[in-house]
Amino acid sequence: MRALHGFRVLDLSIAMAGPLAAMRLGDLGADVIKVEPVTGEWQRHNPAGGAGGRRINASFMGLNRNKRSLAVDLKRPEGHQILLELAATSDVFLQNYRPGVAQRLGVDYESIRAVCPEIVYVSISGYGEDGPYANRPGQDLLLQAMSGAMRNVGRESDPPAPSGTYAIDAITAYSAFEAALAGLLHRERTGKGQFVAVNMLDAAVAVQAQELSIFTIGHVPQRRSAGNHGHVYIRAPYGVFETADGYLALAMPSLETLGRLIGSDELAAMDDQVDGHRQRDRIDAIVRQHLVERTSKAWLDAFSEAGIWAGPVYDYDDLLHDPQVAHNGSFLAYEHPTEGEVTMPGFPWRFAETPAALHRAVPLAGEHTVEVLGELGYREEAIEELAARDVVRTDVPGEPGEP
Repeated sequence: MRALHGFRVLDLSIAMAGPLAAMRLGDLGADVIKVEPVTGEWQRHNPAGGAGGRRINASFMGLNRNKRSLAVDLKRPEGHQILLELAATSDVFLQNYRPGVAQRLGVDYESIRAVCPEIVYVSISGYGEDGPYANRPGQDLLLQAMSGAMRNVGRESDPPAPSGTYAIDAITAYSAFEAALAGLLHRERTGKGQFVAVNMLDAAVAVQAQELSIFTIGHVPQRRSAGNHGHVYIRAPYGVFETADGYLALAMPSLETLGRLIGSDELAAMDDQVDGHRQRDRIDAIVRQHLVERTSKAWLDAFSEAGIWAGPVYDYDDLLHDPQVAHNGSFLAYEHPTEGEVTMPGFPWRFAETPAALHRAVPLAGEHTVEVLGELGYREEAIEELAARDVVRTDVPGEPGEP
């Protein structure tokens, strides 16, 4: 049995933060019902990287396994009634609508609490439920820019640099995931549900606990170097360095040990903490001058033997073929009814007694409408009538490649 078996989650979210949070709940065994418009969720029609897929695009698949899909028009009275009936049987309600939309649709906390007083209602927003920025678009890049983190990396002459991942979306997703679990734990102890607000701005601030504390408590400003240093608050050398045949990552080695290995008396004579911060550019230049003399493997072998923190710089193909990744089972592969053989990132935790598992493939829009409505007591003819009037959508998987 999985850890969240027996809990039901209604996922009314779009894009990444909400769907990823709901998927994690599903990975742990919750019955996650993705409630989406009859036209399908926004990301079904906006494939990242242009990876369109056969009937489901790749980026949507990455965020929506272990869910059932109920496609319903919440603007129609019958559709709204279905949602309320479903909410009455649920434990977690998750949405990331723009401010005011949940109220207009009649799916705000008060409306849902009226039918399910013990609901754990998680609302995700960009900047908060209210305040001067409440109506601003909550988009990952915009929040990265506002968070201050873009000025922690790169050269002083470079423009601010965004992350190579959708970092704020992911951080917000895990914040919502934690909030849902904590809300369920509180409810299990007290029998009481509650409203929980999560926003991208606060998540972006909270994840910088070290950096912002260095600034607010230590009063150390963000000073980027002339060299391409990896982080303004970490001593040199720290970053990615070119070798004779590629690149490697090097993190805070002993300057004496590193100087001895690369043949630099100047570096070996420096103090780790004092010079490591004050002479970042000089250290960076020395290291770059010497590392291009040997291959990545030669340096990594030498660094490993000396106890220096260093590692390879991968692309995604390298990552997929790494032996530790294979050993961990970091990716999972399965046969999808419409997309064929798919490989995707797996689970970030290992439970000895309640392991996560793939128990539902990524659904088509409305694939489980008949099933879910049947559980609510709707008869077949009633479902067919609702589908004929486009209040709900029903869909079934076809063979891989079928349009």
